Amino acid sequence: MEPDYECLKLENQLCFPLYACAKEIVRRYKPFLDQLDLTYTQYIAMMVLWEHKKLHVKEMGELLYLDSGTLTPVLKKLEGKGYLTRDRDKKDERVLNVIITKEGELLREKAAGIPAQMAGCVKLDPEEAAELYRLLHKILGA
Repeated sequence: MEPDYECLKLENQLCFPLYACAKEIVRRYKPFLDQLDLTYTQYIAMMVLWEHKKLHVKEMGELLYLDSGTLTPVLKKLEGKGYLTRDRDKKDERVLNVIITKEGELLREKAAGIPAQMAGCVKLDPEEAAELYRLLHKILGA
């Protein structure tokens, strides 16, 4: 007797449309971010810095759902562009702080229109977008 492989069909996988949508959203960000010479990962890192100004690398990784192996090269690149500095915490040398620079703050002005531009690329009404946001965060919190 043939086992039931219905569960292995791509159409029955929640992970696949999430994966495909994530790739598509990042692809749609690209032309806007190219104007700022940022990758999507650099952009979300800057978003966290625009909000918090200074935080530990570990905190930043938790907010972005990124491990230090992924985050460290992103931060090095942004530091090279002059958007942030990294330095050891005075109280605990094991802790690395990330601090936004004046250039990083100025970049926020250039990026301010991106969310509105992206809203035009995603055909969801505000209620649908809010519900999707809620559901995705429910999955992330599980």
